[in-house]
Amino acid sequence: MGKNIRRAGIAAAAAAAPLGLAYRFALAYRVRAGYPRRNPPHLTPADVGLAYESMVVESDGVPLPAWFIPARDGAPGPAVVLVHGWESARDRTLPLALFLHAAGFHTLTFDVRGHGANPPEPLPLSAGEFGADTLVAFRALLERPEVTEAAVSGHSMGAIGAILAGAADPRVKAVVATSGPADPYRLTRQTFRLAHLPIPDVIAYPLAWLTTRVYVRPRGHRVEDISAARAIARYEGPVLLAHGEFDTVVPPSHMERLAAAARAARADDPTAARVETLLVKGGQHSWLYEDPGYRAVMAGFLARVFGGPLDPTEAAARAEATNAQRIPDIESAFAAIQGTPGGLRTLASVALPGATRPPRVDDDGGPITSAPGAIPAAPTGEP
Repeated sequence: MGKNIRRAGIAAAAAAAPLGLAYRFALAYRVRAGYPRRNPPHLTPADVGLAYESMVVESDGVPLPAWFIPARDGAPGPAVVLVHGWESARDRTLPLALFLHAAGFHTLTFDVRGHGANPPEPLPLSAGEFGADTLVAFRALLERPEVTEAAVSGHSMGAIGAILAGAADPRVKAVVATSGPADPYRLTRQTFRLAHLPIPDVIAYPLAWLTTRVYVRPRGHRVEDISAARAIARYEGPVLLAHGEFDTVVPPSHMERLAAAARAARADDPTAARVETLLVKGGQHSWLYEDPGYRAVMAGFLARVFGGPLDPTEAAARAEATNAQRIPDIESAFAAIQGTPGGLRTLASVALPGATRPPRVDDDGGPITSAPGAIPAAPTGEP
């Protein structure tokens, strides 16, 4: 009898060990991936020849610095909220503001909480915060006397924010989502691949499921509520999805999944707004605005949706002719992923002391030292 009890205990412990390690991995992932390194803006719209007004948008009690960039000398007309990606900032969206300004659209760009000029956040950030901050920025934009109606446009994590905001407010005239992840589970699984973690799919998919749920718990989110694929099915307005052909950070299959979800939700309504897609030939994850075709398609799409202020053909031509080049940057893209130890060394490190503690940060909001359980951050880079 005693031997049977001991054997049962040993068997239970053996079965529980992988679950315990998986949970500790999820905690370590949350620590590493949830706290972005801030990159404060080092240019203003004036540096690229645009007049602007500084303003503050308050989200959940957090004041977010923003710029309003008027077009057509401030004459009343449509506007677009620009949402940067992970570990980026509002000045990285200035190339988009440039060509949208040329096409006649007002723009507002802001720093998502925990990014740019904002202080570090005490809790890990997710797409939920990108969505909440985009929504209040959109509503603040609508209150301006220069703005008659508005759309939202985001890149990568900002694309999720744009989709979530569109689903939350029917006044969002259109959504433009560039390089957007389809859902939290696939985003987590993709970060495993980017870090070259040697986890077979039979383990990686359930581990991604657990890790994602552990990740969003401190903010009280439900995974389903911050899924772009679910949100885009609820949004009823026009959608433009754009993706780089050779995006290895968020593969083009994410765009296909988002498009399928949106179209399936509208399949029974012949009057439903269109869902358009653009695969940028040769495009990577970031800087798609450097492609003239991308600029033309986006400006023409918005001019059709808004019914102006310029004819869609003219708006597209002006945007295409605008020299929209990336902002020179001081940080290296995907540094968190490149600096992550790979293979078994990373997997073993989750058992080390301190792996599940939030990182200490310096004055710029960056980690003073990497946590022992270093796991890659969410997709990052330029808009």
